[in-house]
Amino acid sequence: MNIDRSEFVGWMERIMDRFDLLADQIKQKKTRPNTVDGEELLDNYDLLEMLKISARSLQRYRSSGRLPYYTISGKLYYKHSDVHRFIRESFNAFPRERKKRSQAKEGQ
Repeated sequence: MNIDRSEFVGWMERIMDRFDLLADQIKQKKTRPNTVDGEELLDNYDLLEMLKISARSLQRYRSSGRLPYYTISGKLYYKHSDVHRFIRESFNAFPRERKKRSQAKEGQ
């Protein structure tokens, strides 16, 4: 099966055009953050990096209901606003817990 040079070049140009099209689609998908209701979604890896916690700690926060999450196509996502609310609540809880512990020690 022999093909002439011009036909081969034509095929290769079509293949390269298709690769360029696919590369553009991949680039758009990577630069566009996952969103729901116009709000950015973070995945497990994003949260582990952001909060500097272990995967088990993240699981514990999900299981206890302290951190709402969404499952999309078998992958877990978190709304940006939910994560910020979780951080604020956790940050505010520390002084109260410390105060309770110090009061309990004083009462003994």
